[in-house]
Amino acid sequence: MAQSDTDTGDVHLSLFSSYREDDESFPRDTSLSFPRRDHLRDDVHLFKRLIFPRCWNAGELTEDPAALREEVNTLASLCYDGIAPYTDDDPAAIVESVFERLPEIRLALKKDVEAAYKGDPAARSYIEIIRSYPGLQAILLQRIAHAFYEEGAPEYARELTEYGKTETGIDIHPGATIGEYFFIDHGTGAVIGETVTIGNWARIYQDVTLGALHFEEEEDDEHTLKKGYKRHPDIGDSVVIGAGSKVLGAVTIGDHVSIGANSWVTEDVPDHTSVFISDHPTHERKPKK
Repeated sequence: MAQSDTDTGDVHLSLFSSYREDDESFPRDTSLSFPRRDHLRDDVHLFKRLIFPRCWNAGELTEDPAALREEVNTLASLCYDGIAPYTDDDPAAIVESVFERLPEIRLALKKDVEAAYKGDPAARSYIEIIRSYPGLQAILLQRIAHAFYEEGAPEYARELTEYGKTETGIDIHPGATIGEYFFIDHGTGAVIGETVTIGNWARIYQDVTLGALHFEEEEDDEHTLKKGYKRHPDIGDSVVIGAGSKVLGAVTIGDHVSIGANSWVTEDVPDHTSVFISDHPTHERKPKK
């Protein structure tokens, strides 16, 4: 497919403008040069370059709108080819709709970088987070994939997040709805299911599962599991979920909740509550002071 078949309009100008809005916490030196890091998917590589160009040896994109437009069109062509085998609809329309959202996705990811910096005492710089933190790599691809999922390309969206899992060890379904300032620390083994919703300023650690407790079967086929229904948790604002914890089923976790490491949660948790494992083999809940 020729690149001209996918018209990205003025998306490159919106991205170009967003680069100039980066404050001093984000790198603004366009001459930065890092060791080469190859990717198995060209689309993933280009998405990273468009979202944080100065961190991925693409500083020229922040200075030359024509070069940026060419890169955007190249990526649009790759996305078109990735979607086309899955659908009878017009892939170009899906790509156009998703690419119009790239500036807002970039803004959301900048907030995720900020959350990682504020939420990890070991973080030294935004550049370190953007290039090294697996949680940021995973959420970058999930936020882009979520846009494709919503715009009618769930299979291609799944390809993106599955690639993210191979790169990071973090499994986030593209259907999950995730709020602002999200941070996954360490991250290995974390799983977030399709119908999960997460509020703002949530933080989770390695080996956390936000999953289903059980599955429903189709009425006329006991071997086929039912699809498209709510089966995963809703997580509120300012929630911290410790390493190894499992939050399962269509439960609601309120705002300002802290769930201690290795907890097993299968029922609603009210606002301002701590959940933890005690010496007694049951969960305890105590209001947070």
